[in-house]
Amino acid sequence: MRRRITLLVAATTSVVLLAFLLPAATLVSRVAEARARDSARQELQFLIPSVALGTPDEVRAGLTAPGAERLGVRWPDGRWLGRQGATAGDPPATATEVTTGDGTRLVQPVRRSDGGTAVVEAFVPAAELHAGVTRTWLVLAGLGVVLFVLALLVADRLARSLTHPVTELAATAHRLGSGDLAARVEPGGPPEVREVGTAVNRLAGRIGELLAAERESAADLAHRLRTPLTALRLDAEALPSPARERLLDDVDALGRTVSEVIAEARRPVREGLGASCDATAVVADRVAFWAVLAEEEGRDVALEVPGAAQPVRVAAADLGAAVDALLGNVFAHTPEGAGFRVAVRPRTGGGAEVVVADAGPGLPEPAVERGRSGAGSTGLGLDIARRTAESSGGELRIASSASGATVTVALGPPA
Repeated sequence: MRRRITLLVAATTSVVLLAFLLPAATLVSRVAEARARDSARQELQFLIPSVALGTPDEVRAGLTAPGAERLGVRWPDGRWLGRQGATAGDPPATATEVTTGDGTRLVQPVRRSDGGTAVVEAFVPAAELHAGVTRTWLVLAGLGVVLFVLALLVADRLARSLTHPVTELAATAHRLGSGDLAARVEPGGPPEVREVGTAVNRLAGRIGELLAAERESAADLAHRLRTPLTALRLDAEALPSPARERLLDDVDALGRTVSEVIAEARRPVREGLGASCDATAVVADRVAFWAVLAEEEGRDVALEVPGAAQPVRVAAADLGAAVDALLGNVFAHTPEGAGFRVAVRPRTGGGAEVVVADAGPGLPEPAVERGRSGAGSTGLGLDIARRTAESSGGELRIASSASGATVTVALGPPA
């Protein structure tokens, strides 16, 4: 926008300057020519009385005066006094002007007292006709350049004052989009832009309020599970061993999960440019957690991770939740004994790819849609992985066949 405003002012200024300078340059040329002709006419008129009444010697003496070098007189007998002119033949009836490539001749017939007709001729060279024109044109051109530069400077300042608030507004919008809900605009610029900035600040505040209310609601809902969990623990403690210990362990695990849900719901920053973690460490930790259950079900587990850390733009808790969702799908939707493979690979351009491949029957078509799984589950597992990938600047890719499914979570590099 700033460049367009400057270009618009430059184009407008150019048109105005051309509309002013071209006529001015033409006028200067015409004024110089008129000045040279008027000077020659004055000298010619000054000489006419001498030609009409004087003798050839008197006229010749007048032609030797300073400034009379361009004058010539053809006497009635054909003789030229002073400068040799170009008039030939009978004298013209009236005053005439003849312009050639080397200058302009002013010809004036003069009726003498003795009845003869003499011709007075004044020659104005082309150099005199254009004397000072080039210098004046250069001055006009310099003035035009100075005015053009000044117009560009003023236009740039004006454009900056108009576009700077818009640029700040866009930067604040990008910060809000990246998860920085504390970003605010300093309203400035034209009234319309200030109004937009105020609206953006109001919207950012409202978004923060809604997110805070949503997090608290989710935490409250999760907290309500503690009461039935307490009752379940009391019932489990009344059972005989060894079922009691196993059931109490499951209740404890469920309690820890509820606590994690509450903590996750109240975590103020869930995604954004500032989040980062080591994908290798997170994936290895989650695979080790699920490996215990895989061993009980007779599943083969293969883990492929690079020797170096693979930093990605996602929080460790979010990446762990995504891996848990994918591995949970493997255990929920494949028969016991079906193995799976988890790999972490460097991604071109930075970041990493987390690949989860199983040896099950493949994914049903509705599984890629949020809330639909086709197998009686919530259908949120793959969507959790998709949102985690997209929040980091990556994507989720799914390949499914009768011999198994492969889910690739592409994660972007840290900012």
